Amino acid sequence: MWTGIKLIPDHTKIDFIGSRYIGFAVTAIMIVGSIFLLATKGLNYGIDFTGGTLIEISTAKTPDLASLREDLNNLELGDISIQEFGNPNNLLIRVPNQESEDPAVQKAAVDSVKGEIEKAHADVDYRRVEFVGPQVGKELKVKGVVAVLAAMIGIMAYVWFRFEWQFGVAAVVTLAHDVFAVLGFMVIMGRSFDLSSLAALLMVAGFSINDTVVIFDRIREMMRKYRKKPMYEIANLAINDTLSRTVMTSLVTLLSLVALAVFGGEVIRGFTEALLFGFVVGTYSSIYVASALLLYLGLRPALEEKPS
Repeated sequence: MWTGIKLIPDHTKIDFIGSRYIGFAVTAIMIVGSIFLLATKGLNYGIDFTGGTLIEISTAKTPDLASLREDLNNLELGDISIQEFGNPNNLLIRVPNQESEDPAVQKAAVDSVKGEIEKAHADVDYRRVEFVGPQVGKELKVKGVVAVLAAMIGIMAYVWFRFEWQFGVAAVVTLAHDVFAVLGFMVIMGRSFDLSSLAALLMVAGFSINDTVVIFDRIREMMRKYRKKPMYEIANLAINDTLSRTVMTSLVTLLSLVALAVFGGEVIRGFTEALLFGFVVGTYSSIYVASALLLYLGLRPALEEKPS
């Protein structure tokens, strides 16, 4: 009788907790590296957070980026950025917010940019022109930080209420690891950080905590079942027992994201890349970080510790 395909065999006995020091080293590298990148290079904030105007154009003839960039910067409207968007004929142009709060000044700046573009390319298709005021950008930045912090505090409270405080602390440390890792990845990739990127961060947090709670629930169940087993063995049993579910859930999700990355187009490229990386990191942290942390938080200390 055919029982289906099993990527992970039943009753695995992988010593995940025995590799915790390697996991902690990888985690430390990711967190410290991400903080360093954020402090030195910083995120490439999009128009959503900085304010300004985003212009997406398509030209019949492949534009000369160097020449167009020079022409636009000669307008003295600030640091205007130009990048290819999907293919060489599609461009994404960011016009920084002007010092004056008068909307007419920003509109005049955009008109000047359009004029320079049309001098070089007679046939220009303006696919979108989006304007975000500076005050709106600042408010969105503050609200974005608040949203991430509120999500992490809410998750910690939920896990603490459902389990014990050690589980809540381990969950928040794991989530902080995932968030910093994704932010560092976005700095390295140079992707624009906008509202969709913020949504990706929150989705990664949700996915990661879902995996973590499944493992935590199995740990709690086995703590009641095997009262005399060391915490080391209980954590390993729980991870191995849920390994098939964790891998299959992650794999199916990643297949969907790969399809989205391939066919979704350039507009959501940064969003899908952040999710792909974040879901891989979230799966890793649920196995190697969250459960291992419980050994050091005083949760039912092991009766006999296995040699490191």
